[in-house]
Amino acid sequence: MRREADTAPWNTTRALLYGAAIGFVAAALKLLAPWNGPHSVVTIVEELVGASLAFALLCGLAAALRNFIARRLIWRS
Repeated sequence: MRREADTAPWNTTRALLYGAAIGFVAAALKLLAPWNGPHSVVTIVEELVGASLAFALLCGLAAALRNFIARRLIWRS
């Protein structure tokens, strides 16, 4: 059964924060895996920050693109 689409725009700030959290967890799991060797503190910080920023940007852009498409193409007023 199809429901009506939610017309409220997605919160891009929330998407950025969730993306950063997902990236942080993903990098932490990758760095702490038992098959990886020991890493320096600088490498760990770079990996965590880089993954957090990348996922935050990805999720924020996805939310902004969804809002743009919904506003311009789907719910034209």
